[in-house]
Amino acid sequence: MTLSPHALELAQTLVRMNTVSHNSNLELIHFIRDHLAKLGVKSRLTFNEDKTKANLFATLGEGKPAGIILSGHTDTVPWDGQDWTMDPLSALVQDGKLYGRGSADMKAFIGIAVSQAEQFLNSDAPFALHYAFSYEEEIGCFGVKELIADLRDANIKPLACIVGEPTSMVPAIAHKGVYRYKCCVRGKEAHSSLTPHSVNAIEMAARVVGRVRDMAEDFEKNEPRFEGFDVPFSTSSVGQFHGGIADNVVPRDAEFRYEFRDLPTANAAHMQSEVVAYAQSLEPAMKKVAPAAGFAFETICEIPSFLGSKDDPVTRLAQELSGEKSTTLVAFGTEAGLFKNAGISTVVCGPGSIQQAHQPDEYVSLEQLGRCEAFMQGLARTKSFG
Repeated sequence: MTLSPHALELAQTLVRMNTVSHNSNLELIHFIRDHLAKLGVKSRLTFNEDKTKANLFATLGEGKPAGIILSGHTDTVPWDGQDWTMDPLSALVQDGKLYGRGSADMKAFIGIAVSQAEQFLNSDAPFALHYAFSYEEEIGCFGVKELIADLRDANIKPLACIVGEPTSMVPAIAHKGVYRYKCCVRGKEAHSSLTPHSVNAIEMAARVVGRVRDMAEDFEKNEPRFEGFDVPFSTSSVGQFHGGIADNVVPRDAEFRYEFRDLPTANAAHMQSEVVAYAQSLEPAMKKVAPAAGFAFETICEIPSFLGSKDDPVTRLAQELSGEKSTTLVAFGTEAGLFKNAGISTVVCGPGSIQQAHQPDEYVSLEQLGRCEAFMQGLARTKSFG
Protein backbone atom coordinates (compact mmCIF):
# COMPACT_ATOMS: atom_id res chain seq x y z
CA MET A 1 0.00 0.00 0.00
CA THR A 2 1.48 3.31 -1.09
CA LEU A 3 1.91 6.11 1.45
CA SER A 4 0.90 9.54 0.17
CA PRO A 5 3.56 12.30 0.15
CA HIS A 6 1.32 14.50 2.32
CA ALA A 7 1.01 11.87 5.04
CA LEU A 8 4.74 11.18 5.01
CA GLU A 9 5.54 14.89 5.18
CA LEU A 10 3.34 15.39 8.24
CA ALA A 11 4.85 12.35 9.95
CA GLN A 12 8.35 13.65 9.26
CA THR A 13 7.46 17.11 10.54
CA LEU A 14 6.32 15.70 13.88
CA VAL A 15 9.35 13.42 14.25
CA ARG A 16 11.64 16.44 13.79
CA MET A 17 10.14 18.14 16.85
CA ASN A 18 11.95 17.39 20.12
CA THR A 19 9.16 16.35 22.46
CA VAL A 20 11.11 14.18 24.89
CA SER A 21 8.92 13.94 27.99
CA HIS A 22 10.93 16.44 30.05
CA ASN A 23 10.54 19.04 27.26
CA SER A 24 7.51 21.05 26.24
CA ASN A 25 5.28 19.59 23.53
CA LEU A 26 3.66 22.89 22.62
CA GLU A 27 5.48 23.24 19.29
CA LEU A 28 3.81 20.05 18.12
CA ILE A 29 0.42 20.81 19.68
CA HIS A 30 0.32 24.33 18.21
CA PHE A 31 1.35 22.98 14.80
CA ILE A 32 -1.59 20.54 14.78
CA ARG A 33 -3.94 23.19 16.19
CA ASP A 34 -2.97 25.65 13.45
CA HIS A 35 -3.20 22.97 10.76
CA LEU A 36 -6.73 22.10 11.86
CA ALA A 37 -7.72 25.75 12.21
CA LYS A 38 -7.02 26.28 8.51
CA LEU A 39 -9.69 23.65 7.89
CA GLY A 40 -12.12 25.39 10.24
CA VAL A 41 -11.67 22.88 13.06
CA LYS A 42 -11.44 24.16 16.63
CA SER A 43 -9.20 22.44 19.17
CA ARG A 44 -9.65 22.06 22.92
CA LEU A 45 -6.35 22.33 24.79
CA THR A 46 -5.85 21.18 28.37
CA PHE A 47 -2.57 22.18 30.01
CA ASN A 48 -0.28 20.90 32.72
CA GLU A 49 0.12 23.02 35.84
CA ASP A 50 2.88 25.29 34.52
CA LYS A 51 1.36 25.58 31.01
CA THR A 52 4.42 24.09 29.31
CA LYS A 53 2.56 21.07 27.92
CA ALA A 54 -0.89 20.47 26.54
CA ASN A 55 -3.31 17.86 25.31
CA LEU A 56 -5.29 18.50 22.15
CA PHE A 57 -8.83 17.30 21.49
CA ALA A 58 -10.57 18.14 18.23
CA THR A 59 -13.78 16.99 16.59
CA LEU A 60 -14.17 16.53 12.84
CA GLY A 61 -17.82 16.37 11.99
CA GLU A 62 -19.42 18.69 14.52
CA GLY A 63 -23.13 17.96 14.86
CA LYS A 64 -22.79 14.28 14.06
CA PRO A 65 -23.40 11.72 16.82
CA ALA A 66 -20.52 11.21 19.22
CA GLY A 67 -17.90 9.32 17.31
CA ILE A 68 -14.57 7.54 17.37
CA ILE A 69 -11.40 8.83 19.00
CA LEU A 70 -8.02 8.45 17.31
CA SER A 71 -5.65 8.64 20.28
CA GLY A 72 -1.90 9.16 20.42
CA HIS A 73 0.73 10.53 22.78
CA THR A 74 3.02 13.32 21.65
CA ASP A 75 5.99 12.73 23.98
CA THR A 76 8.94 10.43 23.39
CA VAL A 77 11.62 8.79 25.49
CA PRO A 78 15.12 10.35 25.36
CA TRP A 79 18.03 9.00 23.37
CA ASP A 80 20.89 9.96 25.70
CA GLY A 81 23.64 7.34 25.66
CA GLN A 82 22.16 5.38 22.76
CA ASP A 83 24.30 4.51 19.75
CA TRP A 84 22.42 6.23 16.91
CA THR A 85 23.92 6.25 13.43
CA MET A 86 21.92 9.36 12.49
CA ASP A 87 20.38 12.43 14.06
CA PRO A 88 17.39 11.16 16.11
CA LEU A 89 15.43 14.17 14.89
CA SER A 90 16.36 13.79 11.23
CA ALA A 91 13.17 11.95 10.15
CA LEU A 92 15.36 10.29 7.54
CA VAL A 93 13.61 8.15 4.94
CA GLN A 94 15.87 5.37 3.73
CA ASP A 95 15.45 1.79 2.52
CA GLY A 96 11.69 1.92 2.90
CA LYS A 97 11.77 3.13 6.48
CA LEU A 98 11.12 6.38 8.35
CA TYR A 99 13.78 6.79 11.03
CA GLY A 100 13.79 8.98 14.12
CA ARG A 101 12.81 9.10 17.76
CA GLY A 102 9.07 8.66 17.99
CA SER A 103 8.68 7.40 14.43
CA ALA A 104 7.23 4.10 15.65
CA ASP A 105 6.12 5.30 19.08
CA MET A 106 4.00 7.05 17.93
CA LYS A 107 4.28 10.29 15.96
CA ALA A 108 3.86 8.69 12.55
CA PHE A 109 0.40 7.49 13.57
CA ILE A 110 -0.51 11.02 14.67
CA GLY A 111 0.85 12.53 11.47
CA ILE A 112 -1.11 10.14 9.29
CA ALA A 113 -4.29 10.72 11.29
CA VAL A 114 -3.93 14.49 10.93
CA SER A 115 -3.15 14.16 7.21
CA GLN A 116 -6.64 12.70 6.73
CA ALA A 117 -8.43 15.61 8.44
CA GLU A 118 -9.85 17.05 5.24
CA GLN A 119 -11.08 13.65 4.12
CA PHE A 120 -12.72 13.11 7.51
CA LEU A 121 -14.43 16.50 7.25
CA ASN A 122 -15.83 15.60 3.82
CA SER A 123 -16.79 12.11 4.90
CA ASP A 124 -20.33 10.75 4.73
CA ALA A 125 -19.64 8.64 7.83
CA PRO A 126 -22.61 8.92 10.21
CA PHE A 127 -20.36 9.62 13.20
CA ALA A 128 -17.79 12.22 14.13
CA LEU A 129 -14.05 11.60 14.32
CA HIS A 130 -12.06 12.92 17.28
CA TYR A 131 -8.35 13.54 17.69
CA ALA A 132 -7.01 13.06 21.23
CA PHE A 133 -3.28 13.80 21.49
CA SER A 134 -1.73 13.78 24.96
CA TYR A 135 1.43 14.66 26.88
CA GLU A 136 3.56 12.63 29.32
CA GLU A 137 2.35 9.17 28.37
CA GLU A 138 5.89 7.82 28.51
CA ILE A 139 6.32 8.72 32.18
CA GLY A 140 2.92 7.73 33.48
CA CYS A 141 -0.03 8.63 31.23
CA PHE A 142 -0.46 11.90 33.12
CA GLY A 143 -1.76 14.05 30.27
CA VAL A 144 -4.56 11.78 29.11
CA LYS A 145 -6.05 11.75 32.59
CA GLU A 146 -6.58 15.51 32.28
CA LEU A 147 -7.93 15.10 28.76
CA ILE A 148 -10.48 12.49 29.84
CA ALA A 149 -11.53 14.65 32.80
CA ASP A 150 -12.07 17.58 30.42
CA LEU A 151 -14.27 15.44 28.16
CA ARG A 152 -16.32 14.41 31.17
CA ASP A 153 -16.71 18.00 32.36
CA ALA A 154 -17.73 19.09 28.85
CA ASN A 155 -20.20 16.19 28.58
CA ILE A 156 -18.44 14.87 25.47
CA LYS A 157 -19.18 11.14 25.20
CA PRO A 158 -17.34 9.41 22.34
CA LEU A 159 -18.54 5.99 21.28
CA ALA A 160 -15.15 4.34 20.96
CA CYS A 161 -11.40 4.87 20.88
CA ILE A 162 -8.56 3.56 18.71
CA VAL A 163 -5.16 3.99 20.39
CA GLY A 164 -2.52 4.02 17.66
CA GLU A 165 0.39 2.42 19.53
CA PRO A 166 2.63 0.18 17.39
CA THR A 167 0.92 -3.21 16.99
CA SER A 168 1.94 -3.85 13.35
CA MET A 169 -1.66 -2.92 12.51
CA VAL A 170 -3.00 -6.00 14.33
CA PRO A 171 -5.79 -4.98 16.74
CA ALA A 172 -4.74 -5.56 20.37
CA ILE A 173 -7.44 -6.25 22.95
CA ALA A 174 -5.43 -6.48 26.18
CA HIS A 175 -2.29 -5.36 27.96
CA LYS A 176 -0.92 -5.44 31.47
CA GLY A 177 -0.96 -2.47 33.83
CA VAL A 178 2.15 -0.60 34.96
CA TYR A 179 2.30 0.54 38.58
CA ARG A 180 5.51 2.12 39.89
CA TYR A 181 6.32 3.28 43.40
CA LYS A 182 9.16 4.80 45.40
CA CYS A 183 9.88 3.71 48.96
CA CYS A 184 11.96 5.98 51.22
CA VAL A 185 13.32 4.48 54.42
CA ARG A 186 14.42 6.59 57.40
CA GLY A 187 16.62 4.89 59.97
CA LYS A 188 19.14 6.19 62.50
CA GLU A 189 22.82 6.59 61.74
CA ALA A 190 25.63 5.48 64.04
CA HIS A 191 29.25 4.42 63.89
CA SER A 192 29.33 0.92 62.47
CA SER A 193 30.86 -0.37 65.74
CA LEU A 194 27.65 0.66 67.54
CA THR A 195 25.01 -1.03 65.42
CA PRO A 196 22.62 -1.79 68.35
CA HIS A 197 22.16 1.99 68.74
CA SER A 198 21.16 2.44 65.10
CA VAL A 199 18.48 1.55 62.59
CA ASN A 200 20.05 0.44 59.32
CA ALA A 201 17.91 1.93 56.55
CA ILE A 202 19.49 -0.26 53.87
CA GLU A 203 18.82 -3.44 55.78
CA MET A 204 15.21 -2.45 56.44
CA ALA A 205 14.77 -1.55 52.79
CA ALA A 206 16.31 -4.86 51.80
CA ARG A 207 13.65 -6.73 53.76
CA VAL A 208 10.91 -5.00 51.76
CA VAL A 209 12.81 -5.56 48.52
CA GLY A 210 12.89 -9.24 49.46
CA ARG A 211 9.11 -9.16 49.91
CA VAL A 212 8.70 -7.71 46.40
CA ARG A 213 10.85 -10.57 45.10
CA ASP A 214 8.82 -13.12 47.06
CA MET A 215 5.66 -11.75 45.44
CA ALA A 216 7.23 -12.12 42.00
CA GLU A 217 8.00 -15.78 42.69
CA ASP A 218 4.49 -16.35 43.98
CA PHE A 219 2.96 -14.81 40.81
CA GLU A 220 5.09 -17.11 38.67
CA LYS A 221 4.23 -20.23 40.67
CA ASN A 222 0.60 -19.71 41.60
CA GLU A 223 -1.18 -17.01 39.60
CA PRO A 224 -3.73 -18.27 37.05
CA ARG A 225 -2.28 -17.88 33.57
CA PHE A 226 -3.55 -15.40 31.00
CA GLU A 227 -2.55 -17.06 27.76
CA GLY A 228 -1.46 -14.83 24.92
CA PHE A 229 1.01 -12.70 26.86
CA ASP A 230 4.74 -13.36 26.47
CA VAL A 231 4.82 -13.58 30.27
CA PRO A 232 1.35 -14.96 31.14
CA PHE A 233 1.41 -13.91 34.81
CA SER A 234 1.89 -10.68 36.76
CA THR A 235 5.41 -9.54 37.58
CA SER A 236 7.10 -7.38 40.18
CA SER A 237 10.65 -6.07 40.20
CA VAL A 238 12.94 -3.50 41.78
CA GLY A 239 14.56 -1.09 39.34
CA GLN A 240 16.64 1.29 41.48
CA PHE A 241 18.24 1.24 44.94
CA HIS A 242 20.20 4.00 46.68
CA GLY A 243 21.57 4.34 50.21
CA GLY A 244 24.53 4.81 52.50
CA ILE A 245 27.42 7.28 52.68
CA ALA A 246 30.41 5.23 53.93
CA ASP A 247 31.41 1.69 54.88
CA ASN A 248 31.74 2.54 58.58
CA VAL A 249 28.50 4.52 58.96
CA VAL A 250 25.23 2.75 59.56
CA PRO A 251 23.02 4.33 56.88
CA ARG A 252 20.19 6.60 57.98
CA ASP A 253 18.49 6.76 54.58
CA ALA A 254 17.73 4.41 51.74
CA GLU A 255 15.46 4.59 48.72
CA PHE A 256 14.31 2.11 46.13
CA ARG A 257 11.85 2.00 43.26
CA TYR A 258 9.80 -0.96 42.15
CA GLU A 259 6.98 -1.83 39.81
CA PHE A 260 4.12 -4.24 39.25
CA ARG A 261 2.94 -5.27 35.81
CA ASP A 262 -0.41 -6.81 36.56
CA LEU A 263 -2.58 -9.01 34.39
CA PRO A 264 -5.97 -7.56 33.46
CA THR A 265 -7.43 -10.16 35.81
CA ALA A 266 -5.21 -9.16 38.76
CA ASN A 267 -5.48 -6.42 41.38
CA ALA A 268 -2.51 -4.03 41.47
CA ALA A 269 -3.93 -2.07 44.41
CA HIS A 270 -3.91 -5.26 46.48
CA MET A 271 -0.29 -5.90 45.47
CA GLN A 272 0.79 -2.46 46.66
CA SER A 273 -1.19 -2.74 49.89
CA GLU A 274 0.65 -5.98 50.64
CA VAL A 275 4.02 -4.25 50.32
CA VAL A 276 2.91 -1.33 52.50
CA ALA A 277 1.48 -3.64 55.16
CA TYR A 278 4.71 -5.62 55.33
CA ALA A 279 6.76 -2.44 55.69
CA GLN A 280 4.48 -1.21 58.44
CA SER A 281 4.96 -4.48 60.31
CA LEU A 282 8.69 -3.66 60.55
CA GLU A 283 8.19 -0.17 61.94
CA PRO A 284 7.50 -0.93 65.66
CA ALA A 285 10.97 -2.45 66.13
CA MET A 286 12.54 0.45 64.24
CA LYS A 287 10.73 3.06 66.29
CA LYS A 288 11.88 1.51 69.58
CA VAL A 289 15.37 2.67 68.66
CA ALA A 290 14.43 5.83 66.74
CA PRO A 291 10.84 7.16 66.95
CA ALA A 292 11.25 9.01 63.63
CA ALA A 293 12.25 5.85 61.76
CA GLY A 294 9.91 4.27 59.25
CA PHE A 295 8.80 3.93 55.66
CA ALA A 296 7.23 6.44 53.27
CA PHE A 297 5.75 5.48 49.91
CA GLU A 298 5.24 7.64 46.84
CA THR A 299 3.33 6.77 43.68
CA ILE A 300 5.35 7.32 40.51
CA CYS A 301 2.72 6.18 38.03
CA GLU A 302 -0.39 4.05 37.88
CA ILE A 303 -1.34 2.90 34.38
CA PRO A 304 -4.26 0.49 34.52
CA SER A 305 -4.33 -2.73 32.58
CA PHE A 306 -6.59 -2.98 29.56
CA LEU A 307 -9.01 -5.71 28.63
CA GLY A 308 -11.20 -5.27 25.59
CA SER A 309 -12.93 -7.94 23.58
CA LYS A 310 -12.74 -9.42 20.11
CA ASP A 311 -16.51 -8.96 20.02
CA ASP A 312 -16.46 -5.21 20.70
CA PRO A 313 -17.71 -3.22 17.68
CA VAL A 314 -14.54 -1.11 17.69
CA THR A 315 -12.40 -4.26 17.57
CA ARG A 316 -14.40 -5.66 14.66
CA LEU A 317 -14.11 -2.30 12.91
CA ALA A 318 -10.32 -2.25 13.42
CA GLN A 319 -10.08 -5.78 12.03
CA GLU A 320 -12.11 -4.82 8.97
CA LEU A 321 -10.09 -1.67 8.30
CA SER A 322 -6.70 -3.32 8.89
CA GLY A 323 -7.55 -6.48 6.98
CA GLU A 324 -6.54 -8.58 9.99
CA LYS A 325 -8.68 -11.55 10.99
CA SER A 326 -6.88 -12.09 14.29
CA THR A 327 -6.33 -10.00 17.40
CA THR A 328 -3.36 -9.87 19.72
CA LEU A 329 -2.24 -8.95 23.24
CA VAL A 330 0.66 -6.57 23.88
CA ALA A 331 3.18 -6.54 26.69
CA PHE A 332 3.55 -2.77 26.95
CA GLY A 333 1.28 -0.29 28.69
CA THR A 334 -0.87 2.27 26.85
CA GLU A 335 -3.61 4.80 27.54
CA ALA A 336 -6.24 2.23 26.50
CA GLY A 337 -7.09 1.19 30.05
CA LEU A 338 -7.84 4.77 31.03
CA PHE A 339 -10.22 5.25 28.10
CA LYS A 340 -11.86 1.90 28.82
CA ASN A 341 -12.27 2.78 32.51
CA ALA A 342 -13.94 6.03 31.40
CA GLY A 343 -16.62 3.95 29.70
CA ILE A 344 -15.24 4.23 26.16
CA SER A 345 -14.95 1.00 24.19
CA THR A 346 -11.30 0.80 23.10
CA VAL A 347 -8.86 -1.11 20.92
CA VAL A 348 -5.11 -0.61 20.32
CA CYS A 349 -4.04 -0.64 16.67
CA GLY A 350 -1.24 1.27 14.98
CA PRO A 351 1.72 1.04 12.60
CA GLY A 352 5.15 -0.29 13.43
CA SER A 353 6.55 -2.66 16.02
CA ILE A 354 7.25 -2.08 19.69
CA GLN A 355 10.55 -3.87 19.08
CA GLN A 356 11.80 -0.73 17.31
CA ALA A 357 10.35 1.72 19.87
CA HIS A 358 12.78 3.28 22.37
CA GLN A 359 15.72 1.78 20.44
CA PRO A 360 18.64 3.50 18.69
CA ASP A 361 17.79 4.10 15.03
CA GLU A 362 14.09 3.73 15.82
CA TYR A 363 12.05 3.33 12.66
CA VAL A 364 8.69 2.45 11.17
CA SER A 365 8.40 0.96 7.69
CA LEU A 366 6.67 2.90 4.95
CA GLU A 367 4.67 -0.26 4.23
CA GLN A 368 3.20 -0.06 7.74
CA LEU A 369 2.47 3.64 7.31
CA GLY A 370 0.75 2.90 4.00
CA ARG A 371 -1.43 0.35 5.76
CA CYS A 372 -2.23 2.91 8.45
CA GLU A 373 -3.24 5.52 5.87
CA ALA A 374 -5.49 2.98 4.14
CA PHE A 375 -7.00 2.23 7.57
CA MET A 376 -7.80 5.93 8.04
CA GLN A 377 -9.24 6.25 4.56
CA GLY A 378 -11.44 3.25 5.21
CA LEU A 379 -12.60 4.80 8.47
CA ALA A 380 -13.72 7.90 6.57
CA ARG A 381 -15.76 5.70 4.24
CA THR A 382 -17.43 3.71 7.03
CA LYS A 383 -21.21 3.82 6.73
CA SER A 384 -22.19 2.45 10.13
CA PHE A 385 -20.77 1.59 13.52
CA GLY A 386 -22.04 -0.22 16.58
